[in-house]
Amino acid sequence: MKNVTIIGGGIAGLEAAIFYRKEGFDVELISDRDYLYNFPISIWIPVGTYAFDDVALPLNTFAERHNFVLTIDRVIAIDALRKTITLEKEGECQIDHLVIALGSGKMKHEGLEHTLSICGAPEQSLLLKKRIDVLIKKGSGKIAFGFGGNPNDPSGVRGGPGFELFFNLHHKLKKLGIRDNFEMTFFAPMATPGARMGEKALKLMAMMFKKNNFRERYGKKITRFESEKIVFEDGSTLESDLTMFIPAGNGQHLIKESNLPLNDADFIRINDFCEIEGVKGWYAIGDAAALEGPDWKAKQGHIAEVMARNAAHNSAITVGLKSGEKKGYKNHLNILCVMDMGNGAGFVYRDDKKALLIPMPIIGHWMKIGWGWYYKMSKMGYIPRIPGM
Repeated sequence: MKNVTIIGGGIAGLEAAIFYRKEGFDVELISDRDYLYNFPISIWIPVGTYAFDDVALPLNTFAERHNFVLTIDRVIAIDALRKTITLEKEGECQIDHLVIALGSGKMKHEGLEHTLSICGAPEQSLLLKKRIDVLIKKGSGKIAFGFGGNPNDPSGVRGGPGFELFFNLHHKLKKLGIRDNFEMTFFAPMATPGARMGEKALKLMAMMFKKNNFRERYGKKITRFESEKIVFEDGSTLESDLTMFIPAGNGQHLIKESNLPLNDADFIRINDFCEIEGVKGWYAIGDAAALEGPDWKAKQGHIAEVMARNAAHNSAITVGLKSGEKKGYKNHLNILCVMDMGNGAGFVYRDDKKALLIPMPIIGHWMKIGWGWYYKMSKMGYIPRIPGM
């Protein structure tokens, strides 16, 4: 039996563990958390639609179901030349066959401690809920949501969850009859946030913002965050009682400090087969890896899963467990999401040939809820997987 070690217990890491087992490997999954946090549905924790436990899925249940070894520990060093990793509890380990699925780090901003992020540490979703509950009790306030950019690698920019939580909070305030008491502003340093979704999507978003009296602060670089305001490069400010901000992704400190091959944003350089350049038997998948492709490319969960499945398939060929052609991730690159709004959703799709945003009143929201159930049940193997999902 061939062995593989996977570091990272997120969407990419779990998918890799499941599919390496299907390919006949003995699998050890190392994670610093004992649960998988399903970020795409975490948008509902701050508005009270879901509890934390609805989103945090225990990894040991997946380990038992798919028969892989789960180790709860933190990786503190990676040496690609010696092919070792160092764990906080167990120390240094020699790893010939490794899959790095650690996710990304975050760009640094002055005063970031004055913000909360829906894409940050899972616990921040609960802090957001507390802050929102306080504002609702107060009955009025100024709310600013936004995301940042990374000029070295725009694929690490993640604004969708910010828009989703923004829309869901608007829906909640409207249901409570107090929406008109709140000033809601969305901010981003780029002139047209969401441009990668396509021109039609941008026009529909603009119409939605106007209809719901949302304010915009686009095209101004962020200088710093303060306790009750955001300061921009031109000296202007945006007052805020609650600032939700998603920094753009870059390489984690652990990855930056390693001797792995990195791009300008400190993501791990891989080939189309997810093999790390110059390190035989090592792979990188998901947000930790540097994607190559069209300018509109974006790191998303379904791309991470494609990379995980391909890595397992390609590894099986490399070690002689199967024959066939290796599979690449590049021809699977697209943008695909259901952007939830609390009372509906928008179906977003983008590839080289088309860009769509299709409004789906009411049913879209339930489709997203259904996807959350499908994700858990299909990963446990209780229901069949739908091709492409």
